[in-house]
Amino acid sequence: MTRKKESMDGNTAAAHISYAFTQVASIYPITPSSTMAELVDQWSAEGRKNIFNEVVEVKEMQSEAGAAGAVHGSLKAGALTSTYTASQGLLLMIPNMYKIAGELLPCVFHVSARAISTNALNIFGDHSDVMAVRQTGFAMLAENSVQEVMDLSAVAHLASLESSVPFVNFFDGFRTSHEIQKIDVLDYDELHPLVNKEKLHEFRQRALSPEKPTITGTNVNPDVFFQQRETVNANYLEVGKIVKKYMSKINELRGTNYDLVNYYGAPDAESIIVVIGSGAQTIEQTIDHLNKKGQKVGMVTIRLYRPFPVEDFLKAFPSTVKNIAVLDRTKEPGSQGEPLLLDVQSAFYGKANAPKIIGGRFGIGSKDFTPDQVEAVYEELAKSSPKQRFTLGIKEDVTNTNLELKPLLDLTNDKTVQCKFWGFGSDGTVGANKSAIKIIGNNTDKYVQGYFAYDSKKSGGLTVSHLRFGETPIRSTYLINSPNFVSVSLPSYVKKYDVIRGLKKGGTFLLNCIWSDEELENQLPGRLKKYIAENDIQFYTINALELAREVGLGGRTNTAMQTAFFKLSGIIDFDKAVQLLKDDAKKSYAKKSMAIVEKNWAAIDGTVDIIHKVNYPASWKDAKADKLETFEIPNTVGIDNKQYIEQILTPISQQDGDSLSVSDLIKNGMKDGTVPLGTSASEKRGVSAFVPEWLPDNCIGCNECSFVCPHAAIRPILVD
Repeated sequence: MTRKKESMDGNTAAAHISYAFTQVASIYPITPSSTMAELVDQWSAEGRKNIFNEVVEVKEMQSEAGAAGAVHGSLKAGALTSTYTASQGLLLMIPNMYKIAGELLPCVFHVSARAISTNALNIFGDHSDVMAVRQTGFAMLAENSVQEVMDLSAVAHLASLESSVPFVNFFDGFRTSHEIQKIDVLDYDELHPLVNKEKLHEFRQRALSPEKPTITGTNVNPDVFFQQRETVNANYLEVGKIVKKYMSKINELRGTNYDLVNYYGAPDAESIIVVIGSGAQTIEQTIDHLNKKGQKVGMVTIRLYRPFPVEDFLKAFPSTVKNIAVLDRTKEPGSQGEPLLLDVQSAFYGKANAPKIIGGRFGIGSKDFTPDQVEAVYEELAKSSPKQRFTLGIKEDVTNTNLELKPLLDLTNDKTVQCKFWGFGSDGTVGANKSAIKIIGNNTDKYVQGYFAYDSKKSGGLTVSHLRFGETPIRSTYLINSPNFVSVSLPSYVKKYDVIRGLKKGGTFLLNCIWSDEELENQLPGRLKKYIAENDIQFYTINALELAREVGLGGRTNTAMQTAFFKLSGIIDFDKAVQLLKDDAKKSYAKKSMAIVEKNWAAIDGTVDIIHKVNYPASWKDAKADKLETFEIPNTVGIDNKQYIEQILTPISQQDGDSLSVSDLIKNGMKDGTVPLGTSASEKRGVSAFVPEWLPDNCIGCNECSFVCPHAAIRPILVD
């Protein structure tokens, strides 16, 4: 059959499947899982039907612990129930998870896996949260991509119902949950026949009811508690078989080859990496690259993590394997090794001719995971005495765990167009790029990928959108380092960040600014002018801010910048793009008012006339390559703070925090998460194009300006 293709992120894919199998959704949204809960809530409000021809009943609680408690109660009442969470939210559900698993209540917790706060808060992705619940009794199923989230989330729901074992269905927070890809969408009519009706009836018959009263959760003494805990063994022994069965059903529908454990690489590989999650796609790319050069390497991807499928795992390896590197996306201080490593070592324990096994940590807190890091792992495996424990992608110069840092390696298909957009939180850049990805993905045969990197400042903070468009599937689950197109929404960024680093020769650079060509000569830093001239960059400027103000959109320049991208990139016919942009604007804003739609239409129509190509002089090649703008440090700042600003805050603010080593952080007192006070006085980001002016004649002394100011910049003074 011809299956519907649609561009969506991992959260949307999980929500689509979850809604199908859910009768009650108990929610408490938490980043990065919020989208799942919000979509289920929205679809419920719109009256969308699940596969049982029912509208999902959504209950929003006041905490994650409350959401888990409501899940438990709903399950005991016989309703198929789901929830969505991550990070600390998942940890708050642990007490109820033990109860749900202990009482053999089938359900699915969809988790966009995220770091746990330790010495500092990190809102981004790794496996710290899911690894902290592996002991609860929940089965754990992992996905590597948006398409896999669509396909395997269904397996989690179907297998949970049949086995009576609850599931944590997880995928990498932000990297998969927020990444947009064009995927095949499973239809509810395809999924409904897969439900085990007999097991569904059994589950509902176990519901608490005054017609057949029972009691659960009683106190049990030492004489029988141990035996009672062992009564569930048979259920867990069946989980792998049941998951495999439903993976086969999905394989029949989709033509895929999902298994509990999948192997990729040379049939006679000697060095193999074991991994869970989105890093698998980057490893696949690197395997293809290395095997073409005559190496014999491979990868084992684990999809069912709990119960750990030992038999299937061992069968996945070719008989030629000599060396294994296990990559964990979490850190467990004080342990002999991270969770996946210990499981792999346990699986091979006592086996004849067992391979050499080493373990490393990667991608913690969404640290980018790139092909050069994968290559470093295979090189380490080839050594006669490799490091037993290692880290990837950082300079760990205190206990010296890191593998050698290599030059960045981009294995993206040469024909794939890569585009990078520098914006700031609340300017609409991310939203515009999400719609651009969907417009291209849903209206062409191209494969698309969109990933959006944020800093933690949210409104007014830096955003960098990474968009790829190609004729072949896109497996590059890492940031763009060699773009064909770069757009910058804020002119101050050209002085603060190396915005066109890596822009390909002959590539396109679009800058939103109010500067004339003469002013560009003085305003642009020398390093930028030099790079543009030496690499024959096609340089364009646009005054999107003036256009936005003229049509009534205030400071939201995203519509003009998006239109300019379609004009300059040539990815699809521009006349067609204009109509699609207008249709998208109506779809996005009509529910607010047609006046807003018409303002966006006016911005689309007015954009082409204000795109200006800069004919820069040959003398730009001789421009002095100056340094990035640094913070001004007030005289009042103490010695310790000054060192912190110069050595830590400045490189971080210049998007060069990856260059900082472990010892750099220790030297600046950050071992326990402590940072000096008063350093924000030096951090002026220059994100506003205009300076606000206080008009005393208009002031009525209401103090509301101070009340609403998010950064405490307006301080009321009381005088007698």
